[in-house]
Amino acid sequence: MTWFKVDDTAHANPKMLRAGNAALGLWVRAGAYAAQHLTEGTVPGVVAQLYGTAPQARKLVAAGLWHAHGHTCPAPKCKQPAPGDYYIHDFLIYNPTRAKVEDERARSAERQQRAREKAAEQRNQERNPLDSSVNRPRIGDDPTPENRESFANQIEFPQDIAGQGDPSQRDGMDPSRSPRPDPTRPAVPPTEVQPASYGSTPAVPPNVVPLRDELTAAGIVVEWSLETADWFRLEAIVARTAVPALVDHAREQWRRARSRPRSVRYFLPGWTALPPVAAGAPTAPGADVIPLDAARPGRVARAADMFAAALNPQENAQ
Repeated sequence: MTWFKVDDTAHANPKMLRAGNAALGLWVRAGAYAAQHLTEGTVPGVVAQLYGTAPQARKLVAAGLWHAHGHTCPAPKCKQPAPGDYYIHDFLIYNPTRAKVEDERARSAERQQRAREKAAEQRNQERNPLDSSVNRPRIGDDPTPENRESFANQIEFPQDIAGQGDPSQRDGMDPSRSPRPDPTRPAVPPTEVQPASYGSTPAVPPNVVPLRDELTAAGIVVEWSLETADWFRLEAIVARTAVPALVDHAREQWRRARSRPRSVRYFLPGWTALPPVAAGAPTAPGADVIPLDAARPGRVARAADMFAAALNPQENAQ
């Protein structure tokens, strides 16, 4: 593809202004035709008649943008067109010659051909890396059965390589490291193996059973399969916060959840953030307001202690 170049000052060129927009449309279309067909600026008369009108062509000639047959333009590169044809003024000053375009096209085609051949060669090597005249075995080169095993597998490794020589630090030289198991020592009987506190399908610990039962009774049915660390965390929460308070909080989370929680793990973050609530303390919303009875000072003191504990859970945990 070639380009018909237009100067960026053409919009204010006196010749362009004198020719007018309609004639300039003919000038642009004819210039693109000349660039595509490599006419080096010649505009056949039939093309001028096809893309414009005779008055528009005369305006281009009068403005000096085109030359008719017999013109006297002093520019050396403005060729003399045949009768009935036109020539675009200074075309070869801004546009390449036919020979230059054809030469560049030939070089580009040659580059593309070399690139295609190189890419095809690389694809063939990737598909058949051994299929070449150098690597192809000759007749009679088939190894005997005893030599068909790879050379790497025929090497007899001595004892002083591959870590089989002197004992390493892990072989008992460093008593601080864990020794390797002694094959002569009998294995520990199964009865001596201590079971883990929670197995792969753990049962609910006894001190968590009341929480599970209360949640189930409240219609909150979830899975109770937790990791060991989560079980310890849940046991600590139950020991610190009363079960009714945990159930009330879980019921509210259950109501606000976009989708029904599947595991009790869903409630652990919220339970962890709850303040300590003693057993028997009110757990409904607004229960943090503890009524004080002046007629019973002992009850007032206990209520004050509970309120202080609710405000300072971290100090009590310490």
